[in-house]
Amino acid sequence: MFEPYRTEPYSDFRRPEARAAYELALAGVGAALGGHDPLVIGGEHVDAGEPLESRDPCRPSELVGTVAQGGTEHVDQALDAAWGAFAAWSTRPAVERAEALVKLAAVLRRRKFEFAAWETYEAGKNWAEAEADVAEAIDFVEYYARSALAMAEPVPVHPWPGEINHSWLQAIGAGAVIPPWNFPLAILVGMSTGPVAAGNTVVIKPASDTPVIAARFLDAVAEAGIPPGVFNLVTGPGAALGDHLVDHPRTRFVNFTGSKEVGLRIAERAAVVHPGQRFLKRAFMELGGKDALIVDETADLEAAAAAAVTSAFGFQGQKCSACSRLIVVDEVYDEVLDRVVTGAGQLDVGPAVDNSAVTAVISGRQHASILAEIESGRDQAKLVLGGDAIDRDGGFYIKPTVFADVPADARLARHEIFGPVLSVLRAADFDDAVRIFNDTDFALTGGLFSRERDRLDRARRELRVGNLYLNRKITGALVGIQPFGGMDMSGSNAKAGGPDYLRLFMEMKTVAERL
Repeated sequence: MFEPYRTEPYSDFRRPEARAAYELALAGVGAALGGHDPLVIGGEHVDAGEPLESRDPCRPSELVGTVAQGGTEHVDQALDAAWGAFAAWSTRPAVERAEALVKLAAVLRRRKFEFAAWETYEAGKNWAEAEADVAEAIDFVEYYARSALAMAEPVPVHPWPGEINHSWLQAIGAGAVIPPWNFPLAILVGMSTGPVAAGNTVVIKPASDTPVIAARFLDAVAEAGIPPGVFNLVTGPGAALGDHLVDHPRTRFVNFTGSKEVGLRIAERAAVVHPGQRFLKRAFMELGGKDALIVDETADLEAAAAAAVTSAFGFQGQKCSACSRLIVVDEVYDEVLDRVVTGAGQLDVGPAVDNSAVTAVISGRQHASILAEIESGRDQAKLVLGGDAIDRDGGFYIKPTVFADVPADARLARHEIFGPVLSVLRAADFDDAVRIFNDTDFALTGGLFSRERDRLDRARRELRVGNLYLNRKITGALVGIQPFGGMDMSGSNAKAGGPDYLRLFMEMKTVAERL
């Protein structure tokens, strides 16, 4: 029925034709900056409130666009629209829902560089990071479309004499999707199309730093012909809208990705049963990390250092999977540190539109927070690279920063900074490295560089993370290939891009008929 699932390929921007195509997309989107996007409720555009601005973090004087500022009444309307669309969408054959999503993936694919260019302007992603984000969004749609077909199959049950017994999975209702700003298309699309593929409907409350990209996605939804009310978009201030959406007695599930602090608050609120609520809400929290890469004395040190730099400073370290702790055994500590400092020091810092390796962090608020952590870190460890802001066009730039000899109990080694800051820790030996690795509340991603098979096998068993990478970088999970999600304070291990993700948003019904 459908072609076999395969991941969306990436472009090689060293090729002149790829560069020219991206530059053309940047020019087209650049000419469209400054527009206004309303809410999308039941397929209708609804304007509301004082417009909220979104600005280019590399050049804050540049207005990317404005969005409507919804209120709690718009959340109510969006949930009404989502429930209104639920009956028809949930009973539509799974193959038809899958076909609709494959059409959506085709729209995103045709407009891939356009969407990537919006991310370059609004999120400060360089070309490779932006395209990878859009490619991942396409992968989520394609993968979940096919997953829906598998979930539509009857659940196997054993026969019983004199009865006909059937069990099947069905959608649960209208839910809330609250995505982060760091993967403004991929995570938003994955968090919303998974439940939708299963037959649910959603109200999306995007991050306030990247609302325009969310609006462009709703344009694609309409272009693909998906019925009104299946996807709804309410933009506005995070706390007021988010709380009302989470607390609402008609919100059947909450799908959140973001910080530990906000996620714990949402999890607590979602557990409360409000007047008029007729179900227990399902809540899935995918939170942060303090991700570590171990390098032992047998490792390919050149490859390990390169992987550490890529994992730590890709998208300015603003990934929940980013390497923020590099744990190196004593025997090779100095050599690895020197290689990492050299590699990080060679990264160019500049505007995302110029495809710089490191660009601006997302906002002035985040810029100030990261710099405060760096300043505090000067008293905790030895600053060996960076540590300063860069004044360029008012952008929120920070030099790639490396701290050495970081104590395992220091804040630098325990707090998620979410910026271009790497802490390098010295381990006495491999056993000590394992101890340091696991000594954290988080358990999202991590890795090991080693040539010792026994240690690689130990890592599989002993390193407590949801996604473990051996002899490679610790970022860049692929949909359908490396299901992604953490444990402990990194979240509920919902495993986005995995074969059982849609099951989270479905319930089983069993019917027994006596003959």
